[in-house]
Amino acid sequence: MLETELFALLEHTADAAYSVSSDGAIRSWNHAAEVIFGYPAADVVGRNIDDVLEARDALGTEALAGGLDATARHWDRSSGGIANFDLDVKTRSGERLWVNVSTIVFDNQRIGRRLYVRLARDVTKHRRKEELFGRVLGVARQVVALTESASDHAPVEALSEQELRILKLFADGRNPTSIARTLKISPQTLRNHLHHINQKLRTHNRLEAVTHAQRRGLID
Repeated sequence: MLETELFALLEHTADAAYSVSSDGAIRSWNHAAEVIFGYPAADVVGRNIDDVLEARDALGTEALAGGLDATARHWDRSSGGIANFDLDVKTRSGERLWVNVSTIVFDNQRIGRRLYVRLARDVTKHRRKEELFGRVLGVARQVVALTESASDHAPVEALSEQELRILKLFADGRNPTSIARTLKISPQTLRNHLHHINQKLRTHNRLEAVTHAQRRGLID
């Protein structure tokens, strides 16, 4: 009964929601999951989630989309919970897209079964934007190396250690979500830091700030 009520509740979520058992067998699949992934619930319930989505991680290697092993892999010791993670998955049409996945662990003590509820949202546009930023940044770094010497520029206003840390992480190709998590700050705090950085360097966006900081020898 509890599982039936849970599945009914998940049917009304805006996110694609599916639940899997400890071995990765799909137990439920809501309408939003049908829309995003293209598979009707009748075609996937009972199958293994990894066989259905053929998930890959950010490095392009095979990754687990559900079950006990995937939960252990993404366990966040600092928060005592399961961290959100991004997966590159395959839809029924063969298209690949990026989804960000969050997890709720549901224990049905009456029957001794544990379910892992996955809530997934399409972040393909965001990921592609970050990838484009990384490529543009790479070109900008080459241009800086060819045109100007780092010693020719002094900073307009001194940056704090945290601000330099943030610029270095952006220069390494990290995305805002990853940086905020690494520095243990909120996304809004990161945005505030970027605003102050742009004010100090007289720049207008993070790409310009990174290239100017490299040009001035503030970061490698």
